[in-house]
Amino acid sequence: MRDANGADKGLVGSSRRILRTVAALAQNRLELLLVEWQEERSRMFEMLLLAAGAVACSLMALITISYLLVVAVGEDYRSAVLVGLGLAYSLAAAIAFRQLSARLRDWQAFSATLAELKKDCAWLDEKSEKNSDSASRP
Repeated sequence: MRDANGADKGLVGSSRRILRTVAALAQNRLELLLVEWQEERSRMFEMLLLAAGAVACSLMALITISYLLVVAVGEDYRSAVLVGLGLAYSLAAAIAFRQLSARLRDWQAFSATLAELKKDCAWLDEKSEKNSDSASRP
């Protein structure tokens, strides 16, 4: 049924408006998800490139410094210096792996999309409570 302005009335009109709202909401959230996907992919690629460069430069520096230390000490202390360097490198590697695992554990991808979906669910719950309260009143 339509009124004088041509607008839908009743259950059919309400259903159409709800469906249009849900479709627009889904499209909005999908667009947000795709934008965040692109950002995460770019961020991950950038992090991998930086990590590869840092690792390569660090290895070259460690090799050079290790060689310098081994050559600089006398022949009597070379094995002690190599053992000390090996322990120091092992400790540094353990600390780096611990930091990496902590950051990966705390990483929250798509946090904005999830937050928006939670807000949408809360809004829908609020609306359904209001509708059920108004429907139960005489």
